Amino acid sequence: MSAKPHLIPIRITPEDIDFMGHVNNARYLGWVQDAVLSHWRKLAPAETVAKHAWVALRHEITYRRPAFLEDDVFARVVLERVAGARAFYRTIIARGEEVLAEVSSMWACVDAKTLRPARIDRGMAHECFGLSPHGTSAAE
Repeated sequence: MSAKPHLIPIRITPEDIDFMGHVNNARYLGWVQDAVLSHWRKLAPAETVAKHAWVALRHEITYRRPAFLEDDVFARVVLERVAGARAFYRTIIARGEEVLAEVSSMWACVDAKTLRPARIDRGMAHECFGLSPHGTSAAE
């Protein structure tokens, strides 16, 4: 992950715990959504944030280890590339150095008023998110 990563702490609540005593797998999707939207709001210009909304198109989650109520967990998210109105994110859910889940997700940027797809400006993605001018991670 060479683009600008964003770290957010995750607070595990008793409602997140399932019958097996660990965080329910479905809860990870909420964490990913919170992380991606937080990343966008932190790094994109305020006027751009105000004009756009995000719709999740796809998530692919690989679960590595369970999380428990008392765990100190965080999400590390990075925008890997953009293509038109689509943004491709990578999110790691971790407890310290231990990876709990890896998530690849695709999102659609939409105009907040019309709800129609809105192209992601590559210059803004380069300046704000650290992507190459071609819309990909600098490592690619």
